[in-house]
Amino acid sequence: MRIPSFPTIVRTFYTLTNATSRALPQHRALLPFTRGTVLKSMPTIPFLGSLFSSAASRDMSYPVQKSDDEWQAVLNKEQFRVLREKGTEAPYTGEYDKHMPSSGVYTCAGCDAPLYKATHKFKSGCGWPAYFDSIPGAVTRHTDRTFGMARTEIVCSKCGGHLGHVFKGEGYPTPTDERHCVNSVSLRFAKGDGEEQSKV
Repeated sequence: MRIPSFPTIVRTFYTLTNATSRALPQHRALLPFTRGTVLKSMPTIPFLGSLFSSAASRDMSYPVQKSDDEWQAVLNKEQFRVLREKGTEAPYTGEYDKHMPSSGVYTCAGCDAPLYKATHKFKSGCGWPAYFDSIPGAVTRHTDRTFGMARTEIVCSKCGGHLGHVFKGEGYPTPTDERHCVNSVSLRFAKGDGEEQSKV
């Protein structure tokens, strides 16, 4: 038996847990998943969410506190799924994956807290925006033990919104040898240095 490659496993898992293809006629339902298929977000399944999310960040208290109803009033469905339910957007689909400005600040889509400077961003080719560092104190790290392994989850320090994960030691030519792998939907981009937002 041939073991599938890691990217195939990840793509398959993502497809099964986070997305669904358009409804196909029954006779075509067993066609293999292709990269060109249009995907739509599925509602989160609570049982799977409890298996595949980090409890540490849910249990912490953050300066910005809102109920799920209040978050749903200010976030679109995909932002709510990623920021509040710890989902993941599909690779290579995010608005900021290939966005490479020379200046500006990436802020939290939930609370507008400045998170990353444009100068922190680098091309990693991973399919999500990558940053080698964050604005000091803007991002909180938690150990995420989902999927049977320990990863470092990153959340906004102001509202606790899920951003993504940090990976170390991958050999990228950056000052920190870290890759903050962040969902585009968790971010907004603002021109300027972010000082205005940080004083709010």
